[in-house]
Amino acid sequence: MKKLLSVVALCLLLLPDFSYAQSAVYASQSRPWNANWIAPQNESGNNYGVYYFRKKIDLPAKPSSFIIHVSADNRYKLYVNGILVSLGPARGDTYYWNYETVDLAPYLTAGKNIVAALVFNEAENRPEAQISVRTAFILQGKGPEEEILNTNNSWKYTRDNGYQPITGFFAASTGEFVDMNQSVKDWTSLDFNDHNWPAAAHLFQGHIKGDGDGLAWMLVPSSLPQMELTQQRLPLVRKTTGITLPETFPASKTAITIPADTTVSFILDQTFLTNAYINLHFSKGKNAGISMRYAESLYDDAAKYGDRKGNRNDVDGKDFKGRKDSLVSAGDMGQSYTTLYWRTFRYILVTIHTQQEPLIIDDISGVFTGYPFTFNAAFNTQDNELKQILDIGWRTARLCAMETYFDCPYYEQLQYIGDTRIQALISYYNSGDDRLARNAIDLMDHSRITEGATQSRWPTRSTQIISTFSLWYIGMLHDFWMYRPDSSFIRSKLTGERAVLDFFSRYQGQDGSLRSTPYWNFIDWVGGKGWNFAMPPKGADGASAILDLQLLMAYQWAAELEASMGMPAYVALYKSKAALLKTTIRNKYWNAGRKLFADTDEKDVYSQHANALAILAGVANQQDLSDICQQLLTDKSLTQCTIYFKYYLHLALAKGGLGNDYIKWLDVWRDNIKMGLTTWAEISDLPNSRSDCHAWGASPNIEFFRMILGIDTDGPGFRKIKITPHLGDLKNISGEIPHPNGKVAATYTFDRNKWKIKIHLPAKTTGTLLWKNKKYPLKTGENLLEI
Repeated sequence: MKKLLSVVALCLLLLPDFSYAQSAVYASQSRPWNANWIAPQNESGNNYGVYYFRKKIDLPAKPSSFIIHVSADNRYKLYVNGILVSLGPARGDTYYWNYETVDLAPYLTAGKNIVAALVFNEAENRPEAQISVRTAFILQGKGPEEEILNTNNSWKYTRDNGYQPITGFFAASTGEFVDMNQSVKDWTSLDFNDHNWPAAAHLFQGHIKGDGDGLAWMLVPSSLPQMELTQQRLPLVRKTTGITLPETFPASKTAITIPADTTVSFILDQTFLTNAYINLHFSKGKNAGISMRYAESLYDDAAKYGDRKGNRNDVDGKDFKGRKDSLVSAGDMGQSYTTLYWRTFRYILVTIHTQQEPLIIDDISGVFTGYPFTFNAAFNTQDNELKQILDIGWRTARLCAMETYFDCPYYEQLQYIGDTRIQALISYYNSGDDRLARNAIDLMDHSRITEGATQSRWPTRSTQIISTFSLWYIGMLHDFWMYRPDSSFIRSKLTGERAVLDFFSRYQGQDGSLRSTPYWNFIDWVGGKGWNFAMPPKGADGASAILDLQLLMAYQWAAELEASMGMPAYVALYKSKAALLKTTIRNKYWNAGRKLFADTDEKDVYSQHANALAILAGVANQQDLSDICQQLLTDKSLTQCTIYFKYYLHLALAKGGLGNDYIKWLDVWRDNIKMGLTTWAEISDLPNSRSDCHAWGASPNIEFFRMILGIDTDGPGFRKIKITPHLGDLKNISGEIPHPNGKVAATYTFDRNKWKIKIHLPAKTTGTLLWKNKKYPLKTGENLLEI
């Protein structure tokens, strides 16, 4: 059984609600749990509610270790003596319901201690990614000494009647309406009087997965660290109505007073998009109303332009739309409010309406949160534009990574396979931390329906199947196998890979081509001829070149995976299917006159998508690559790839020999910067992009290292390395990426008509430098070449 492997230190913040502890990621499953799931009395557990659970303990001495496991439904915040020590649980499903493991010892003292938890359930308005059974909380001590904290009816609870949801379609979650007159204060304090709180109701005993009949939550240890929490102040006020604010507000803690019987508003600007919990501290102002509305960017006149956005830096003349939180002041001194969950915003519109008493805003600030990735790569160049693209891409990737990857932080917060494949590669190249990628692969494997296909996203509380994303899932498995040294992890996923391919085989004709593939055949958000809601054109026979090419690539990936795992029968099967399909695609879709692959058998519609995939799948003949690639770059009659699918387009162009032009292909990213975006928009049509933050567009954070510096894997587990630089006009550039065995670094300097090249390979690896069609062997350690 896995023991405690690591402790992740998190910053200790000054704000009481965000004084943060640490997390022990793994926990022993060698003994059954005897803690009980507890809940409010006489409630169904399916309604919106915010609840507080408390238990006091008396310890003879400060312990050196005090490890507990904790979980809840929907979510919890756990406090020890007023200090926040854990947030969770990490999102999963009822078959794999996560618990966090935390050592409470640093926060316990000799004598009396209070352990308290906030548990909230957003019920029918909960995030789309939030699976739920009912409101509940559980805490299990690791050993006999810690079991004094086991949840049972010795725990007390109360409901905070001050909270009500603010609904609206935001798949992420609701807003909050909090009446501070009714809200419970200081409930994490040891001195708080909870004598009138009732005992919690006992539901049933908690069970780790496999122990028992699988009722409700099947508990598993979270494989993830606690999320980062870092204080983040709002630096600017962009617009005010009815008030003049001090120059120091809100960049530094500065109190402002709103007179009685007054309505004021002001727009705060973080200056970049962020994910953060909002902390508001205020005093007096009995029954004053305070609302905070959050936006990625503002909108043009809605009456004229609908949901059109212009330059994201603009505020004047704009409409402010977005989710909001609202408060009613109780009139006390030193009131505090922190959002139950984090918010995504660049802008916050604060509106205040006072009654008969002035209101004092003591402070407003944020606490950034996200998966605790660190940027462990380096990209050194004098080109500031490239640096900016890399920085924006990293911010985009970070904002789309929490307890899962997700498509966008402001809206859906859902882990879609098409997005996640690119996001995982960014993690490998920029951070080297593969825990979130492993978690994503696990979750996608859990999502498979009985027919064999994965769901499009997981976790989710409503079914959605994008059949084409099941094929990208096999690509994710292949990526992990190539970049991470853990073949046993991939071996455990081969049953799922086979199930996916079996699903597709049911819709293949005798020639191997797919016919009328069911569910949503999403490819890219484009509107070319014959495209329908992101699905590519299909011929009269129900076939699509793009779908056939995706399936071909999946067979190719699967054959390599099966070969590496010693499964010759599957290798033969998938190679045979791939060979048949490759021949069919060539015969069916190739237009020799146009030197292009058509989207359908009728050969009347063409796309960048089909031709890029034809190159990547090896269907395009070598002698045709130049013609295809030139048309990919110049023929605007082809349906054009959006920022998402340019990932595959750029790989194809590089394979076609044009990689040295990569920097010239970044216009959509340059357009984002010109439009004031601080993260990459969902689609290339920037004025009409719903989301301002989609990490599927952050592929330059891969290609700056893989394509420009040329660093790539050349074998399973990244044990062999190939260096194939595409420097374009760059004359002095260097960088490095994290590697399972250390780092891979490359330096290129053009001096006196010679290239001086320095390549560093980590331990237990070998490699090859490919330079102008010539190969140079590379050894572990430093390699110096003059060419």
